[in-house]
Amino acid sequence: MTVSALLDDVGAEVLAAACSEYAVGRELQVVEKLRKRYDGALVSAAVTQAALRVRAVAKFGADAERMFFTPDGYEQATRTTVGVHRASRIAAALPGASVIDLGCGIGGDLISAARAGLRVTGVERDAETAAAARANLAALGLSGEVVVGDAESTDLAAYDVVFADPARRADGRRVFDHNAYSPPWSFVSALLERTACVKVAPGIPHDAVPADVEAEWISDAGEVKEAALWSGALYAGVARRATLLPGGATVGTAPEAVVGPVGRYLYEPDGAVIRAGLVTAVAAAVDGWLLDPRIAYVTSDTLTPTAFASAYEVVEELPYKEKSLRAWVRTNGIGTLEIKKRGVDVDPAVLRKKLGPKGTATATLLITRIGRDAVAYSCRRI
Repeated sequence: MTVSALLDDVGAEVLAAACSEYAVGRELQVVEKLRKRYDGALVSAAVTQAALRVRAVAKFGADAERMFFTPDGYEQATRTTVGVHRASRIAAALPGASVIDLGCGIGGDLISAARAGLRVTGVERDAETAAAARANLAALGLSGEVVVGDAESTDLAAYDVVFADPARRADGRRVFDHNAYSPPWSFVSALLERTACVKVAPGIPHDAVPADVEAEWISDAGEVKEAALWSGALYAGVARRATLLPGGATVGTAPEAVVGPVGRYLYEPDGAVIRAGLVTAVAAAVDGWLLDPRIAYVTSDTLTPTAFASAYEVVEELPYKEKSLRAWVRTNGIGTLEIKKRGVDVDPAVLRKKLGPKGTATATLLITRIGRDAVAYSCRRI
């Protein structure tokens, strides 16, 4: 018994009771209390839904309190900030367009698209997940249709835009190889021959993206969330783009950059910038250069605020030797030690334990590779 059972009057009553009683860690007590008044299977479904709503606030904000979820549907759903960005881009290029969402899940992208003034239809092969998507549009007062069906057999001719979110989980585990997506990559590639947007994992290889298709890597609050492939009327003329939410800063070109020694400041590009291969755009933005052509750190003698990177002031260069680093930690009374690394085979948590920070000072240790040599820099986060 899942979402559908909670949509009639009795189910809605049990769900309301479960949500009012629910608190993390009190699941058993709530179930026991409600089972005195309602069917046990219905109570279990309602308490599960209440728990999912609490978890979903991180993705959907206040909307989560009115939405319906399945466990897998919640895990795979697009968070609102990303969905709004994507829907806004479609609406700006094609106002009022008809959009079909293949594999719509619980309807996160349908919600964002409908709010952007797009006409939406969702296709979902799992009936309970489709019921959740349909209920979510209704609960939020949005127009749209959700049908149970298979993405590969859906007639797309009537729609201006196709949006697809291929399944990237198998047996409860994430799938990282794009060739293992469902629907298969051959179907995705065919979609990209028309006006489409396809959500993919951020690890998508650059050479897997077809010609005349833009790959956009998106981070939210500093964390890379996904990539999206844009084609047809949604293609903006660049091969790769990085977009940083919630601010919306975006970059799609990467000029040449020189390589040189460490300057007064080090810049760590946002993960979306790195995934998109646009690190040299940061160098251009801060009047800087690369430490190494294969390493995603930028350095400069100028402190320039940029949305595309975090800045650190270089205090000193240190020998990359455990004994020397331990002495540095002890001498400077460091108790809180942030360790950043790139291009070096080291586990920051293991190294931190070995260095034994016990003081009151705070420091950042950046470890990277220049050529064949590992180097370490004592830094101050700005």
